[in-house]
Amino acid sequence: MPEIRLQQKQTTLLSAQQILSSQLLQLPLLNLEERIFEELQENPLLELIEERKDVAGDVPDVPDHLDGEEMFDSEDRFRKSSLKERNDSPLPGEAAEGRLNFTHESAPKDRFFQAVQQDSFYEKLLRQLALHEGVGPREGKIALEILGNLDGDGYFTDDDEVIIESLRLDGFDLRKGELESMLRKIQFLDPPGIAARDLRERLLVQLEFLRSRYESATYEVARKILSHHFDDFLHRRYAKLLKKLDLAPEQVEAAVSAIAALDPHPGVFQEDGGYYITPDFLVSYENGSLTAVLNDRSSLSVQITDRYKELLKNRKSPKEDKKFIRQNLNRAKEFTSAIETRRQTLLRVIEALMHRQYGFFISGPEQLLPLGMKTVAADTGLDISTISRAVNGKYVQTSFGVFELKYFFSAGLSTEEGEDLSNKIIRQYIAEMVADEDPNNPLSDDGMTDLLKKRGVHIARRTVAKYREQMQIPVARLRKKIF
Repeated sequence: MPEIRLQQKQTTLLSAQQILSSQLLQLPLLNLEERIFEELQENPLLELIEERKDVAGDVPDVPDHLDGEEMFDSEDRFRKSSLKERNDSPLPGEAAEGRLNFTHESAPKDRFFQAVQQDSFYEKLLRQLALHEGVGPREGKIALEILGNLDGDGYFTDDDEVIIESLRLDGFDLRKGELESMLRKIQFLDPPGIAARDLRERLLVQLEFLRSRYESATYEVARKILSHHFDDFLHRRYAKLLKKLDLAPEQVEAAVSAIAALDPHPGVFQEDGGYYITPDFLVSYENGSLTAVLNDRSSLSVQITDRYKELLKNRKSPKEDKKFIRQNLNRAKEFTSAIETRRQTLLRVIEALMHRQYGFFISGPEQLLPLGMKTVAADTGLDISTISRAVNGKYVQTSFGVFELKYFFSAGLSTEEGEDLSNKIIRQYIAEMVADEDPNNPLSDDGMTDLLKKRGVHIARRTVAKYREQMQIPVARLRKKIF
């Protein structure tokens, strides 16, 4: 007989409201708009709010919980934590005379939001391909099959037979010559080198694509190096190259420099389609005042319509109709509440970032300070997982460009003067040192470490090496001038 045991466990169960709030919070602005219009189509009790103008301090009722954490104790708590209340005690690094204004309203006419389109490689390449003479539906289908089989760096690594057999299963008879022809067309689109089989082929394509930039002799030597001496080039065996080519050092140097200027990573291959980066906020600094304006597209929201109230009140209304209305009414309340929760969370996060990164918004990226999500979580009263969802895929437009909110978070080090320095600034220092170095005697990691110490930044050599590698900067011996 099986043994029966009673076991007591304590688990945390998220409500449907909390799950919905979490899902909407992590959506970028354009995806949120799509989600709102989907809900409008599915729920007849919802209608679109055409215009919304709320100012910080005039905060609608929102649910008390998000992800298991208390979001607002009351409307009064949010008012007390507003920037206006906290301007009397600026954070370290803030200008004492600076003012912070936070408005939650449509942008004034003299302000604008820049939507940056990011096309996927599928769209970008296919659009170019469509302009080629002789490219019709058949060629387009072959191109789609090729693009769908590229790896993360845009290389075509499958055997030709894989593509041919895949199309054959769809009733499409493809000849190998057609495949080779389409591969060649794709390789010479912009950026050149996509769909190359390996690095050597990619560099050869780019060299031919950019042929007009080089002198004829330089192009021919570079092509010869890639075609017949690629291994020597790859491993920097320049003495062997000189001996095999039997040319003047200046000719070989010019050819090698031309190859080194080519791009082995001509782009990040995106498989999820293009999208627009639409800033959620505009932050500006004028007349000593730092102001954040919520993009009016972020104010897009819904409300519960009054059209069905009479049906609920009418005793003669069919029970099935009333049941349908009540179900959709509850769903509508949850959705409108989740939309408002998302908005208020983003308001609190940008408010905290304006305080903590005050110098950045006034002077630019060189004033970026180290900042952890734990600090912003403490400032806002939200948990770290909520902060993570809130900053991912959300953007702010500043005087220095458009930045994702998670850009403002980074680890840091302390200088000799006791100032906190973001690791993004340290990377900037490394890039500047490499740009200014003597090409005949490039800086080693130890050398960069010593120069950083002179700036008051004490950092280990292995950390410098890690940052250099993350920035895709070669080691000193590979940066050295050839001859």
